[in-house]
Amino acid sequence: MSPLNLDESLLDDHLNSPRFIPLRFASRRRRFFIAAGSAFSILSFLLLAYISFSRPSLLVSQEVPPHTDDAPSWNRKSSLLGPPADRFRDNLRNDTKYMTSWISAGWTNDVMTYGNLIYLAMLTERVPIVGPFTPSHIGGDAGNILFSEVFDLDYLSKRIGISVLEWSEVKNISSTEIEDIGCWSVWEAVQTREKHPRKSDALRLQGLDISFTAGPASLQKIPGYEHDPHAHFWSIASLLYSPDRENNLVAPQPSEVHGAVLPPDEHLACFDYLYYVCAHTSFEYEHDISPAWRFVVKNFRWTNRLQGIADGYLRRTFKVPDHDPIPPYIAIHARRANDFIRYCNGQPKEDCFPSITTYQRRIEEMQTETRDRLGVVPQHVIMLSDEEDPAWWDSIRMVGWYTIDHVGEDTVNKYGSKWYPVLIDAVIQSSGIGLIGMESSTMSLLAGRRVQDWHNGVFKNVKWGRPNADDH
Repeated sequence: MSPLNLDESLLDDHLNSPRFIPLRFASRRRRFFIAAGSAFSILSFLLLAYISFSRPSLLVSQEVPPHTDDAPSWNRKSSLLGPPADRFRDNLRNDTKYMTSWISAGWTNDVMTYGNLIYLAMLTERVPIVGPFTPSHIGGDAGNILFSEVFDLDYLSKRIGISVLEWSEVKNISSTEIEDIGCWSVWEAVQTREKHPRKSDALRLQGLDISFTAGPASLQKIPGYEHDPHAHFWSIASLLYSPDRENNLVAPQPSEVHGAVLPPDEHLACFDYLYYVCAHTSFEYEHDISPAWRFVVKNFRWTNRLQGIADGYLRRTFKVPDHDPIPPYIAIHARRANDFIRYCNGQPKEDCFPSITTYQRRIEEMQTETRDRLGVVPQHVIMLSDEEDPAWWDSIRMVGWYTIDHVGEDTVNKYGSKWYPVLIDAVIQSSGIGLIGMESSTMSLLAGRRVQDWHNGVFKNVKWGRPNADDH
């Protein structure tokens, strides 16, 4: 549902190629040609050395290697003064600038929002601080889960070359301090329905009392257009630099607790909501050019613990011994719960959503592609869905496809959180050689991008919404 576009400034170091001046042939003696040839060889060698060693970042492959710490090592937490403090300001370095924002959507959209935050921080040379994930789609009783329980923060930081911090590393979770801070509201600038900053349950988690300043209407990609609330990365970034900062400082809104009236903080830049942000194209994650995916979210690797848990489920489901490799497989992600049913416009489920026959055709197409391109024909197919009808699940197993039994595995009690069925399914979706997803599902979208970029696999979405929608 949402994406971004490539800003070449991250890659362009303005590499100046040496200029070669044509040689004048002042003599026809063979000795001259030997000298000229030697000089050209030396210049060529120096040019190759310059390209290879002076600007290595231009030649690094965008393919993500296996999840190992092969990037240069440094202490991510050196961007802080020490362990979590009762007041966040007591833990920020004076020689470092920071950035934060908050989530306010479903889990996958929140992953994308944090990706946008981190990319914006990269553009503006700041250290991003992310919060936990909140249970917006799995019930409030699930509680929050730390970013670092899902994704490997050290690996991410090493791969992108900047420290990525969590709020729990900056400020004590147990702290009762309520701190005043000024932040920008992007949401007020990019949509016409609400005249206030974006609401979020995550705002209270860091003990902040925020005085928001509305961003200028010029932030919106198409100012005043109610159907597209996107802003461009650099439009938002401009608010952190002169003269755009000074030119757009309107009266701040009083904070809710202390009534503080503060301009946007310059040490810790903060924004209410960064989901609807792009470099060029709205909903940019849907496009290969998305810089937030290519330079940030592609490096959101599952923790080794979470990957290991999901691998255990796969081995038990496929009946593969512990020390044997998991066979290549195709995963299907089928959204069938109420959040998608409402787009069926009253049609019966079986007319609206893809049929088993539709999925079988897509599986055959995917097997042909993996055979031709990779020399592999995956025989294992696993269905992952939010469907609750036992009869539907029986029909899936009848055609020979595998399913994950979270009830039989007692997943929630085993890992102490309602997050784990969702997370395990997400890891399984991303770990196969192929993924068949649902059009318009951001969970399918990110899982498919992981399959493509992590495993050189195949990703296809099925169309839905009416009978035979996926005919092609």
